[in-house]
Amino acid sequence: MLIEINPYNIDSRLITQVVDSLKKGGVIIFPTDTVYAFGCDLFNKKGLQELARLKDVKLSKANFSIVCKDFSDLSNYVKHIARPTFKLLKQNLPGPFTFILPATNEIPRLFDSNRKEIGIRIPNNEIILRIVEALGNPVAVGSLINDEDTIQEYFADPYAIYERFENKVDYIIDGGYGNLNASTIVDCTTDSPEIIRQGIGILNE
Repeated sequence: MLIEINPYNIDSRLITQVVDSLKKGGVIIFPTDTVYAFGCDLFNKKGLQELARLKDVKLSKANFSIVCKDFSDLSNYVKHIARPTFKLLKQNLPGPFTFILPATNEIPRLFDSNRKEIGIRIPNNEIILRIVEALGNPVAVGSLINDEDTIQEYFADPYAIYERFENKVDYIIDGGYGNLNASTIVDCTTDSPEIIRQGIGILNE
């Protein structure tokens, strides 16, 4: 189902609909401050397995990140963050970054894997932040890659997304045209943060 949510005047009823679907194991497509993405409730195994199926990977091999509402519950998913790293996060989030951090034991349990890291996102997009807040926990996410277009790697037009995925996900959220550039990925698992993919985000150190 395609639903339109105005990021500047968010309809709480639509947020509730989406959250109800996520709690039942639904998968959604939603806008971020970079590209559109797949997402599901991090704590719903049915949703995680469906997300993995859509990305054509085994859940134990999936490399999903998680979208958090803010910094308040990071400690549930990442190990102790050194002060310089936390300062780096605070300077750049919310924003178009994925920070790779050492994961707590909760992450391997959720993903049926032996993952030792997790990608953390706090996008500067009110729609997904409101969804995560209403859900009460993070959303597991994977980028929506346009593998049929050799020029444009990501989808920008919500209607093109709808034509391709209307029968594959529960909700497609039209939050306006998306960006064609992905997030900048920063590996913070060692003492010296390293950019491993330069995306739209320019790191403020």
